Amino acid sequence: MTPYTTGWGYISQVDTPKRKFLSGGGGTISSAMDYARFAQMLLNGGQLEGKRLLGPRTVAFMTSDHLGPMGNRDDAFYVPGRGYGEGFDFYVRVDAGHAYFLGNVGEFYKGGAAGTIFWVDPKEELVAVFMVSAPDYREDYRFLMKSLIYQAILK
Repeated sequence: MTPYTTGWGYISQVDTPKRKFLSGGGGTISSAMDYARFAQMLLNGGQLEGKRLLGPRTVAFMTSDHLGPMGNRDDAFYVPGRGYGEGFDFYVRVDAGHAYFLGNVGEFYKGGAAGTIFWVDPKEELVAVFMVSAPDYREDYRFLMKSLIYQAILK
């Protein structure tokens, strides 16, 4: 697999196993459906198909903003971007009026370096998974997909 990129060097390809990029969850491989099931479990407060995998308080803690005033910034080095704080490895929307794209306060997401993203919006009872390998354009594609999905919601 070769990512759609122009010189982005942080991808470990399966055909070059000696090339390494050290990252705890980096390079994790899964299917879109497994990712969606994980997101559904989070939306369900830690339960999937009648089985409890995480406690509801654990999920609430993981998906709450832990940065407070240190988050929701505009500077280029703040990865989730304005309108978001950070939970336990999830970016949590804390402000509806300042984010660059559509969504609801309380929605949370996580994205991968090459472009994959999943998000959960409890207000809309929505889980979404978008898998792409385009590091140079990942933000553009993510925001486009989020905007299209939210614009399609009729309520």
